[in-house]
Amino acid sequence: MTRIIFYEDRNFQGRSYETSSDCPDLNMYLNRCQSVRVEMGCFVIYDRSNFMGNQMFLKRGEYSDFQRMGSVMGMGDMTMLESIRSCRMIPMHRGQFRMRLYEKESFGGQMHELMEDCESIQERYRMSEMQSCNVMDGHWLMYEQPHFRGRMMYVRPGEYRSIRDMGMSTMMRVRSIRRIMDACEGQRH
Repeated sequence: MTRIIFYEDRNFQGRSYETSSDCPDLNMYLNRCQSVRVEMGCFVIYDRSNFMGNQMFLKRGEYSDFQRMGSVMGMGDMTMLESIRSCRMIPMHRGQFRMRLYEKESFGGQMHELMEDCESIQERYRMSEMQSCNVMDGHWLMYEQPHFRGRMMYVRPGEYRSIRDMGMSTMMRVRSIRRIMDACEGQRH
């Protein structure tokens, strides 16, 4: 069973709140969040309520100092989440992964089908922009830089007519995409 525990202070101290499912507003339970422990499963945390804003992917492990998590997760100084306001549990997916990438909004322009990780959309498809997508199977992470770096955005099955409407208004380009594999369930970070 999936489970994540949020703590008000660093090193898993202070008041805590635990959940095994989505939580659209953590402020209802904690004033702040300085550390996180993922006991089982995978989650995406957001710096705004209702699954909006900057995001960070967490798999099983201990994150004892939230202020350092951005650099630990490969985000450097580019994106530092100021606080955690919501979280989404990523369900286990077994089976194929399939997504269609479109050059323009509303599924226009070039289209390419993706079934595996893509370290560089530009290099693989010679596509300078990816402005919409249709996720048919699986759960994915999109990154604003090649090689799965920079700010990221979680997408699950569904149609996304515009990157601006996907919950990350500040992320205007997608440069690489990675599948969320069920193997993260048993791994330590």
